Amino acid sequence: MERKTFQTHLRQAATGILERVPEQLKREIYVLAFNVWRIAADNRHPYVDIGYNTESQYDDEMRRGSDPWEVRWNYAFWILEGFDKLGNVPEDPVGAPLHEEEARNLGIWYDGEFDLGRMLEDDELRAKSGLLELHFRDAVIDLARYLHASGTIERVFRRPLPVVVFDMDCPGWEEEATNAANPAELIEDFLA
Repeated sequence: MERKTFQTHLRQAATGILERVPEQLKREIYVLAFNVWRIAADNRHPYVDIGYNTESQYDDEMRRGSDPWEVRWNYAFWILEGFDKLGNVPEDPVGAPLHEEEARNLGIWYDGEFDLGRMLEDDELRAKSGLLELHFRDAVIDLARYLHASGTIERVFRRPLPVVVFDMDCPGWEEEATNAANPAELIEDFLA
């Protein structure tokens, strides 16, 4: 039997998360949201919330008189809490050790407490932290691509849906990430 990798774990776990969305809610979801976070700003402990936004949430926000594009596509107006977390976090007991093992094998893991002062003074730690961040972001983009290419999103929701990828610590990155994560035709409105 093939050994599970962090990537295969993300793919299998995310598929399960999407399949567990209640049927009546699936009809209302117009976008999936892959929200990248990290525990206490430590790139060794990243995670992604597998979330979504709904037409009802959009309608509620529009009643406040906001710009329609912003409400539809800016995650600040979306549902941001209550989603499953995947990555190097206690909520993902399978993914956490797989992520650390993979980072160690790549030579980008470092031990010790997170200390911003130490990080700023140590070029090697700063480089490893940056590589950890990039590695996790790539894994999240790959996850979205896989869910499209495998037909998982279309099978679960009975239609293709765009996946908006964002990281609250990196404003503006969501356009690049979302563009990389989706077939072009799904994100035309997002990019408009």
